[in-house]
Amino acid sequence: MTDIRVLLADDHPLMRESFRTLLDASPGFTPIGEAGNGAEAVQLARQHQPDVVLMDVRMPVMDGIEATRKICAAPETAAIRVLILTTFDLDEYVYSALQAGASGFLVKDTTATELLTGIRLVAAGEALLAPRVTRRLIDAFTSKSKPLSGTPRGLETITEREREVLALIAGGLSNTEIAEHLHLGVGTVKTHIGRLLHKLAARDRAQLVIAAYESGLVTAQGR
Repeated sequence: MTDIRVLLADDHPLMRESFRTLLDASPGFTPIGEAGNGAEAVQLARQHQPDVVLMDVRMPVMDGIEATRKICAAPETAAIRVLILTTFDLDEYVYSALQAGASGFLVKDTTATELLTGIRLVAAGEALLAPRVTRRLIDAFTSKSKPLSGTPRGLETITEREREVLALIAGGLSNTEIAEHLHLGVGTVKTHIGRLLHKLAARDRAQLVIAAYESGLVTAQGR
């Protein structure tokens, strides 16, 4: 099995060193570069084509949100997954990071095991949206009254069951929890999610969450 190639983007050398040491010591991972700011992260992403970028939010020259946007928007780097490092006092950045194309979030005090698991999930095409982060995101979205961008293309084509699944995804439920809630098999839930990804032209679960928020399908009161 090919190692997961990870680019580290953080303006603190000690933080990058700790991540690099962990990845070097963990089978299945290869750190392939380090960036001290967002502009460097974009440049190194183009150069090295990592599987995952572990991206800090607050960095000089270019912040992690803008760097994520540039990486995910450019055709030559669009397949790269971005995993954002955040803290709960930076909740205001979470929504922007999702819009920019981030595939998930980890808090900076996460354990080594959680970090490695998160990188694996994102590299495999999953979205890493912990329920506690998702719930806080819904609250922030509603409290700030962010303007809706209109009904996402394709939302009018989804079935009632797919709409239910989408709302539960946005509520932070896992596939297993959705299956239990709707009395479905996990395989059936995955099929519905696959159809939602196709109909809404979403790259991953994170973009499904954005679609649910921006359409008004999910609100803090209605979750």
